[in-house]
Amino acid sequence: MTDARPTTIGVSIPIPSPYGEFLQARRADFGDPAAWQIPAHITLLPPTEVDEAARQAFHDHCAKVAEAHAPFDVLLRGTGTFRPLSDVVFIQVAQGVSACESLERGLRSGPVLRDLEFYYHPHVTVAHNVGEAGLDRAFTELADYSVLFRVDAFHLYELGADAVWRPTHDFPLGG
Repeated sequence: MTDARPTTIGVSIPIPSPYGEFLQARRADFGDPAAWQIPAHITLLPPTEVDEAARQAFHDHCAKVAEAHAPFDVLLRGTGTFRPLSDVVFIQVAQGVSACESLERGLRSGPVLRDLEFYYHPHVTVAHNVGEAGLDRAFTELADYSVLFRVDAFHLYELGADAVWRPTHDFPLGG
């Protein structure tokens, strides 16, 4: 008998080393309780529950979406916030927005349908669930942050029983 429990997946662009580790450490410094459970990333598909059949079909869909998109550059620059709608401070995607949007649309057009609570806005969260002082500190201290990197893949992640997100597959961009 197979395990019928759904799996929670997500798809994102990992922030490469050493930038990802730096942003994750800063997230922890701001008091974010999820800092060490969520690697620094740009979300393409938010947490979504799937059964095994949908998971396999989505894996195949991810490969097709990746092959149809060319590598691109991302410039992260400065901070932004979703306050007062949501208590989040993030690093802004200043270059590469349209490529992220195209990947997100492609991923959500396949076998796993996912409605969004908010419109898609590519970003890197650096503070969430930290209170006003932590949010203000993150917004100010990372306001001058800037880094440029090449995106040549995205990752499929699974949420573990320990509430830690782990990459399970890398999808190289092909276009």
